[in-house]
Formats: sequence, structure tokens, C-alpha cells
Amino acid sequence: MSRCFSFTEAKNWCLKSCFKRLGFRSSVTDLQDGSVMHCWVPKTRNDSKPDLVLIHGLGANALWQWTNIIPHMIHYFNVYVPDLLFFGDSFTTRPERSESFQAECVMRVMEAHSVKKLSLVGLSYGGFVGYSMAAQFKEKIGKVVICCSGVCLEEQDLRDGMFKVSDLEEASKILVPQSPEKLKELMRYTFFKLPPLSLVPSCLLSDYIDAMCTEYLEEKRELVRAIPQDRKISNIDKITQPTLILWGEHDQIFPLELGRRLKSHLGDNAQLIVIKKAGHAFNYEKPKEFYKHLKSFLLDSQPSPLPPSNQSANA
Repeated sequence: MSRCFSFTEAKNWCLKSCFKRLGFRSSVTDLQDGSVMHCWVPKTRNDSKPDLVLIHGLGANALWQWTNIIPHMIHYFNVYVPDLLFFGDSFTTRPERSESFQAECVMRVMEAHSVKKLSLVGLSYGGFVGYSMAAQFKEKIGKVVICCSGVCLEEQDLRDGMFKVSDLEEASKILVPQSPEKLKELMRYTFFKLPPLSLVPSCLLSDYIDAMCTEYLEEKRELVRAIPQDRKISNIDKITQPTLILWGEHDQIFPLELGRRLKSHLGDNAQLIVIKKAGHAFNYEKPKEFYKHLKSFLLDSQPSPLPPSNQSANA
């Protein structure tokens, strides 16, 4: 494929334009410690609406992972969509790679935008970050949604064969792919049902890798390595906020057992909903069902503004 045109970059441009039409603006916050965070924020904040933060997972930037949900959520919330460190235009020169440091950075961005109380949705790796935010900033976090995020995994689980890929280095090469073959492997693990990957031209896969997976390659792999390091359930805080746990029935990245484990860890404070016939990427495979559960949980028992009369949310 000629480097003069990129399908991935073209889609990224379209997504940026879509976000702007939906009432977002691009904002960059220098945290003055070597860290710079990019976030999509409301052009005009509505003080009558609650605040909601959507935290993406590994893979593409935040634009790609929330595009199916945001048009509906903006009717009810002031929505903030940060790029985590080493994604989009966010980066740090500091050595920290833990989800707790990512959580601190996201919260500092929210404070910079005068967000005092928020609910959050964390997708996959973003669920680790969101959970850490809820644990660190108890008074500032309302409701929490954790989506297919192995918060309660233990380092021992890698050795015990819980995961399809138990070697952490190999897992990091799949999760941050550098070849069409590795990207195809990631897609097989991520989706429940896929069209035959032999029909997908390698040039398109290479284009996606060039645009989304080559920058901060080692730093992203360090994020993956940091997840299970010395991790034990006994050391994981029990967050106290009302929590919804969403999981794909056929998740091969973080098996459903980890969702059940998180529910057991949190007890009656959490509810687990399993999305049938879906894998790790149920936000793509079952977007309407995903939105239905988010709306029911986040808006239940609290007043919310009605959608404009000429628009309707997809329930």
C-alpha cells in the first residue's frame, strides 16, 4: 500500500470530525511532571448533568473504542474521554507504568477541568485504571462500570494456565502487534465471531499497525508486563462504590472466571452481567446491549435530563 494514503488515518480523521460535531473539543493538559494528557472534553459544560469518564483499553486510541456509545451518553452526561498515557497524544517521560499512575493522571486531568464528582466506565485495561481511580479517590467517584477487565487476576494465574497465552512476553507481542499475523491472532482472541481473516488484505492490517501500534511500542508492552506483577487478590482494595461488571460470555483475553472472581471480591456492592454470544470486544459485537446496561445502571435512581425533542437515545 502506498504510504501517501492510509485507511486507518482517514478513519481516525473521520472519528475526530464526528467527536467535534457531537460537541467535543480536543484538550491537552500538561501535568508539569513530565506527563502530558490528551482528553476529549465538552465544548460547553452543562452543570445540570452529571459527569462521566470513559476509559479505553489497549489497542487504538479512545476515539475508536467509544464511538458506538458516545452519541447516546451525551444526552445524559458531560462526557470526558481521555487518552491514557502512550495512546493518542498522551505520554510521560516518567518511568511509572502501573495502572495506579495512569489513574492519578486521569484524575488530575479531571480536576484541571473542574470535575469534582464523576462516574466512570473502564474497558479492558481501562477497567484496571478505573478501578484504581475508585480505590484512590473514593469521595470523587460515584458509580463504576468495569468491562471485561481482569482486576482480580493474580500473577499465579499465568503459571496455572488460566490464559490462552501464559507467557507474558508473547502476550505483549499479541496485544501490541507488529505484524499482520499477530494482529490476526489478536482478533481471534478478541472477537467471538469473525469473518474469515483470509479475506482481510494484509495491507490493511499493516496500515492499521503503522498508524496505531508503532508509536511508544516498548512503553505499551511495559504496561502489559506491569499488570500481573506481584498481583494478589489479598492486596486488591475492595471499592465501595456501586459497581456494574460487564463481561463477554466467550472472552478469551480475560476469561469469565475473572469476572466472577471480581463479583465475589466486591460482594453485594457489585452486580455481574454476562453478555451472551460475545467475546472480549462486546462493545463492538453487542453495542446496543452494552448501551442498554450502561444506561440502566448509570441513570437508575438519579434524575437525568431528557434528550432533546428532535433526538432520541437508542435504548
